[in-house]
Amino acid sequence: MDAALTNYIKEKYPSVKCAVATCWEEGPKAYHTCNNSWYTFMDGGPWAPWIPSKVNTHAPAANEAEDSGIVAIPHLSRDLIACYDGNGSNFGTHPQNVLRGMIYDSKTWEFPYLYNLIDQYRALAKYNNGYAYNMMFVGPGWMNKMGRWEAPYELLVKSYEDGCAYYGQLKKEGKLVDMTMAEFADYYREKKTYTEPECALWKDILYGSEKQLFWYCDPFMRACVNMDQGGAIVDLRPYAAKLEWEIGIGTDHIQDASYPFLIQEKYRAGYFTHYAGEGTVRSAKITYKGEEVDLCQCRTKAHFSQEGKDRILTLDPVEIVFADLTLKLQSIITFTEGSSEIKIERHILEMSDPSAKVDINEYIVACYGTTEYTEDMSSVRLMLKGSEDKSLDYAYKCREDVLAGADCAQALVPPIKTLVTLKGEGPDKQGYYKEGYAFSPMFTLGYNGTLSDKEVFTTWLKLERAN
Repeated sequence: MDAALTNYIKEKYPSVKCAVATCWEEGPKAYHTCNNSWYTFMDGGPWAPWIPSKVNTHAPAANEAEDSGIVAIPHLSRDLIACYDGNGSNFGTHPQNVLRGMIYDSKTWEFPYLYNLIDQYRALAKYNNGYAYNMMFVGPGWMNKMGRWEAPYELLVKSYEDGCAYYGQLKKEGKLVDMTMAEFADYYREKKTYTEPECALWKDILYGSEKQLFWYCDPFMRACVNMDQGGAIVDLRPYAAKLEWEIGIGTDHIQDASYPFLIQEKYRAGYFTHYAGEGTVRSAKITYKGEEVDLCQCRTKAHFSQEGKDRILTLDPVEIVFADLTLKLQSIITFTEGSSEIKIERHILEMSDPSAKVDINEYIVACYGTTEYTEDMSSVRLMLKGSEDKSLDYAYKCREDVLAGADCAQALVPPIKTLVTLKGEGPDKQGYYKEGYAFSPMFTLGYNGTLSDKEVFTTWLKLERAN
């Protein structure tokens, strides 16, 4: 549902208070794996309930003035790793998803993955002030004998019966409360504030990879941090822009309901690319005597904590080994409620040579779009501000510039009404920007600096609407 439809329904039928508004991450990935019969793309939205803005259904309302009057829920609760990496229709709390993904015991017809998925959603209460939401979609049409579906009728029925029985057992044990949609809408409005974020530190429960992702969603952004890439940000949606994005016949977006990204590792390559230069990613590089290591190459694990308005990810230290220097570096990522900023601190904990200095390059490579295919970047403007101001208008010429002591590096992205600002604080800081070219149609904002033992380099990434 786009915002125009939601607003129309609320105006005509004021008693409506809850709606199934989107499917989580059912964009091109879903289209690719369902014989090209998927005609609405919905990447980029929340995975858990939210109050949609009057302007854009995907973007949560930041205050009462933006409140559309309903609570939105996603269709199904999906695996926040498997669904992101692959087709969401295989990895969710719809039993048919689990059957379609063939994630069950073919001999006994048991469904341990489904129960683990439900349990991991329950565990999200640790990151959301004691609250967790989960739903299982059940429609009787899936349990017919017409041979329409991918599994035998008996298996379909058993999957639903067993799934409902698991919820029922949890209810009997006092571990869940079941609600109608209208009841849940009332509960949600009583429980949550507009700016309170939704957080999910999610681990792989399917493939045994020990992979972790951290998902963060508030009225200003949706972000994904990948611990297998050293805490790099691999998905970033600028909700702060509250894009006007009507969907359907007669609009500019007939099928594509996705909220545009600035970073998306699946559609814009991420760190691992086949050409010179990065895909879209937010990371850092450490250099010593000509050797360079990107933190994307340093797998780690994260620990969540909350201090007042701050949601903090503390990453396990990583060891970086150069030819004649070894160091331990720790990253701390802080999301401050209501700030529209992501703060990243890089701490040098120890060095094999305490007198050594290393170079650090904090960077964000970004663009905009909703699919794999590049958009026209020629309206983008890159800027440096400080003792002097520098700027360039994007023209695919691979140009770059640097400013010592820069206050900030910025990118204005008019097609998605977004201003991206990167600020840095640390020894010998220099702000810079880089323009891309035809085979790397991105832009880069960054800060260079130096670090000694026990020193810290800090950056802030801020998203704002730009009219």
